[in-house]
Amino acid sequence: MNEAIRQWLKEIEVGQLNPENVERSLRYAQDLERGLAQLQTYAQGVGIFGSARIPETNKWYKAAYELGKELAKNGHPVVTGGGPGMMEAASRGCYEHGGRSIGLNIKLTHEQHPNPYLTDAIEFRYFFARKVMLTFSSKVFVFFPGGFGTMDELTEILLLMQEEKMPVMPLFLFGKSFWSPLDKFYKNKMQKSLKTIKPKDRKIYKITDDIHEIVRAAEKIGHPSVNDNIYQNFSKEHSSI
Repeated sequence: MNEAIRQWLKEIEVGQLNPENVERSLRYAQDLERGLAQLQTYAQGVGIFGSARIPETNKWYKAAYELGKELAKNGHPVVTGGGPGMMEAASRGCYEHGGRSIGLNIKLTHEQHPNPYLTDAIEFRYFFARKVMLTFSSKVFVFFPGGFGTMDELTEILLLMQEEKMPVMPLFLFGKSFWSPLDKFYKNKMQKSLKTIKPKDRKIYKITDDIHEIVRAAEKIGHPSVNDNIYQNFSKEHSSI
């Protein structure tokens, strides 16, 4: 038993947790442990996010499919939440062109089934564990149009980069017509009016309609494994990943 586990068990004992909370903490740890154990065998991928409710006929679905295809052709794994919609589109483009399509799925009231275009799949019980793994396994982040879930994932990653809890990595908002109004809100309301963000914070992300720009960003980073990823050389003092 290593020192970290001993310390964790000691804190549980000192905290005098009741049996229900001990079991809850173990479920949290198991979700994370299972994800880390599997992800460490993969190459660092491109994380693709977006709505589970966008149909195959939508232009954003088609764009995500093309991105998955181009990433596969260049040897970059695609990492998604494993569900339908935009996740399926990127997974499908990758899968149908011989790439590695990794799905980190979670059961929901809606959109709970994994899509059929995954070469590898991990199912999570908790949102927070799944988000940690989606972040940890990605070298580039791409956000397609989506709803509250997509916005939750976007703002969390923006915050981690803003507060230097993770390195600033390529982060693309795909679809100028969808994301430009949000950028305008950030600029006019948050940056200029309330001064709750700085101009440099809006440089963390880039709005684009160019799939090849995203592929070039992945190519620039190369093909590190998850075990040898960008977090290896990032200060452990500051990192929350």
